[in-house]
Amino acid sequence: MSAGNGSLAKRLAALDPNAYRALIGYEIGSSGWLQIDQTMIDGFASAILGREANGVDPVLSGGHSRGAAVAHPFLTLSLLSALARQVVPPVAGAVMSVNYGIDKLRFLAPVPAGARIRGHFTLQDLRERRAREWLLVLGVRVEIEGSEEPALTAQWLGLQVTS
Repeated sequence: MSAGNGSLAKRLAALDPNAYRALIGYEIGSSGWLQIDQTMIDGFASAILGREANGVDPVLSGGHSRGAAVAHPFLTLSLLSALARQVVPPVAGAVMSVNYGIDKLRFLAPVPAGARIRGHFTLQDLRERRAREWLLVLGVRVEIEGSEEPALTAQWLGLQVTS
């Protein structure tokens, strides 16, 4: 599954606010699997101007990654948008979507190079912030294939502006 698969997002049907509110407390969906390879880990390390030992050198990973290089936790976090695009529909009439912030973020398990992750998104709240501005509160859990513990959990805030 490609992280940049914009065609999936274009096929998601927009929901009016009342239909969205009916989903509060329910999982909206789970993304497809995305493999975190060493090239992605190295590229992220380069982008943040840091080459953490555990991300780029399996020998220096401190044993917590079972001898494999691991993804920087912020790499996993940065992939939420790509994972969410696959399953979180826009509010009807949305012309812009803004990342409004993260609450209750926890990095719980390292993601080894070569592992696959996917996101699970639960709608916790939808409220009108101002006229034409809808604040979505999503519970997020990023699963690591074959692992009991998720890579991260968070409460993610997204602002959608409608026309």
